[in-house]
Amino acid sequence: MASLINSAQSGGSGSMTIQGPATNLTQTLTLPDVSGTFGVLSLGTSQVSTSGTNIDFTNIPSTVRRITVMFNGVSTNGTNLPLIQLGAGSVTTTGYISASVNLQNGSAVSVGSSTAGFIVFQNAASEATAGSVTFTLFGSNTWIASGTMISTTGVILFTNVTGSVALSGTLDRVRITTVGGTDTFDAGSINIMYE
Repeated sequence: MASLINSAQSGGSGSMTIQGPATNLTQTLTLPDVSGTFGVLSLGTSQVSTSGTNIDFTNIPSTVRRITVMFNGVSTNGTNLPLIQLGAGSVTTTGYISASVNLQNGSAVSVGSSTAGFIVFQNAASEATAGSVTFTLFGSNTWIASGTMISTTGVILFTNVTGSVALSGTLDRVRITTVGGTDTFDAGSINIMYE
């Protein structure tokens, strides 16, 4: 048995086909009693990270449950640790549980931690970094971070990023900055993807 549903959205002409199994068994598909679009990945507008002390992404929809911040050849003009900060109405600058562990050339190990944001990688002014950090909603406006980075400028640098933060409300913004907020971005680009 097959059933054809032809219910295109406004301006569309697509269709969806649901086909039953080729057995005599009865199968049940139960759809949730909610409306909306689920599981769709939305890509933000990439921002060049070649100037300024902050890179901000705002107006993130209230329905978002997961956000990935992506770095492509990003560096700064100083040695302060870059941070990712989340926010609800304004950027949250306290209350983070954040750590990063870095391996350089397979032997040197360093560890960083912060309560002001998620430490993304340990930076030298001459290094550029690529990778991503994903934030997942745990519940009650608490977000969990997990990510990895690597140097794109010759020195092997692997960074593991983890942590959590409880926001005062629904997340609507992400900021990429540095400890102290004084170092200037001087290379690369940053974007977000959310669902």
